[in-house]
Parts: sequence; structure tokens; C-alpha cells
Amino acid sequence: MESKQWPDVTPEAGDRGEEAGRNPFLMSLGERVRTLRSRKGMTRRAVALAAEVSERHLANLEYGTGNVSVLVLLQVAQALQCSLAELLGDVTTTSPEWLLLRELLSKRSEADLRRARVQLVEMFGEGGSLQERKARIALIGLRGAGKTSLGQRLAKDLGYPFIELSRQIEQFAGCQISEIHNLYGANAYRRYERRALEEAIQIYPEVVIATPGGLVSDSSNFNLLLSHCTTVWLQADAQDHMGRVAAQGDLRPMAASREAMEDLKRILEGRSAFYSKADLTVNTSVGSEDQAYTGLRNVVRQYLGLTS
Repeated sequence: MESKQWPDVTPEAGDRGEEAGRNPFLMSLGERVRTLRSRKGMTRRAVALAAEVSERHLANLEYGTGNVSVLVLLQVAQALQCSLAELLGDVTTTSPEWLLLRELLSKRSEADLRRARVQLVEMFGEGGSLQERKARIALIGLRGAGKTSLGQRLAKDLGYPFIELSRQIEQFAGCQISEIHNLYGANAYRRYERRALEEAIQIYPEVVIATPGGLVSDSSNFNLLLSHCTTVWLQADAQDHMGRVAAQGDLRPMAASREAMEDLKRILEGRSAFYSKADLTVNTSVGSEDQAYTGLRNVVRQYLGLTS
């Protein structure tokens, strides 16, 4: 079978694009967070660590440039050792919805707030609503499935940022992925992988993410992805996986031997049970790259309820 050797596309670094106009309430909320943090004598990094959010996400919150879920606000309030009502601040800048929320939560004990947080997580997951999950498109599949080339085209069509998670992992680690494994081991790599995934989820309400092929092998990271993103399995034949990787100039994992092909087939077979948990599946071995992209675009836009 002749493999479809798509050219490799080197992604630019993820970009949030233009920031939405700053909402008066978000600006007031951010100022309140900065004030409370200053009073406590805590650095932004310290608060971010205590709240279990990324420092970049906390910075966006403080400067009113990023929306935030109730769960994150609860975590930040706990890190600053204040009530959520105190964190929300001056009611004159608050919308009716937030005012009602503030009033309801101000009457609750810390134990009640903890129970409410558990219930919210059970209902929505850490990321929030189903709609928020749908707007994060995560492409999964073995290397050579077309996650980068098709993902960039899909992101451009939807007007979303594009992230190649492997590049984010390398930025966090300060070295290439192969070096992470060689120097620090698989466990360290999984920690970097989770950190990169968590930041992408926290920062981008709408995004297309190309994930590493082996992410599904870690149950914790894969469950995090499933609960926060619309997952799309880009499925391909073993011959196409091998041919596309070779076309990118990397002949190391595929020596064009019978043994290499058998190994690849075993990997595909072993991971198929995980990949099949995706919300959507697109076969990228049915034709050209343009045909595969059209299939992906149509399936995703239909799932999101967008007109073609």
C-alpha cells in the first residue's frame, strides 16, 4: 500500500491572539486579588502554587484579561486565606449574576464551600461546563496521523489558537523531549506533560491542541484531557504512520523493516482501546491531506453546531 506522505509543518508558538476587551468587573476582581495578595505579602508564584493554578493564569486574572471559573476563584480565595465574598469585592462593579452568587456564598461556611466545590467538580469536571469542554479541540493519535498539519488548518478555520503540546513540554523542561527521557526519566516527562496540559486548559477557552501520541498511556493525563476537551482520534493505517514520519526526515523509529512495521502495528493495537474513547474519529488514510482535512473540518464543525 502506498503511504500518504504529508509534509511536516513546524508550528509557531501558541498565541492567544487579540485579547477581548477588558470587562469592568474582571478588572475590579483582578485589582482585588492583587491587593489581597499584597496584604498577605505573597508573591504571585506563591499564590499560584497554593491555588494549584499556573502563574500565567493568575497573572491574567490579576490584570483582568482572562475569564475565570468559580472553582478557580475558590482555589485562589483559599490560597489567600480569605472568603470568596471578600475576593469578589465591591458589589457596585458586579453583574446581577455575580451579585447573587456572592450573596449565596457569603452565607456558607468553609465546610459548605468545600462540599459545593466537590459537587461542582462531579457535575462539570475541573474545567467547567460542557460548552467550555467542546470549544477545546484535542487531536489524539499516533505520530504521523496528521495532528500538526491538520490541526493548524482546523485552528485557522475556527479562528482558534493552535498548540502543539510537545513544544510546550519542551519549553517547560528547557530541553528536547528525548533529553527529558534520557536525563530525568518517564515520570518527569509525565509531570511536564501534565503541567503543559493544565496550562493550556486554564488559559485557552477555545483552542486546537495536537497531543503527543503517548499521552493516552498515562491514565491521569488522559482523563484530564477527556474531561476538559473534545477529543478527536485521527486514525490512520500503520503504513501511513510510517510513511509520514519518514517523510518528515525521521527514520530512527521506522527502519523500513518487517520488524519495525510489526512493532508499529502492536503499538496501534495496544493504544486503540484508549484512542477509541475520543468523542470523534476521523480516518486520515482515506485520501489526500485535503480530503482528510475536509473530513475533520466537517465532523468538528457539526459537533460544535457551526454552519459549514
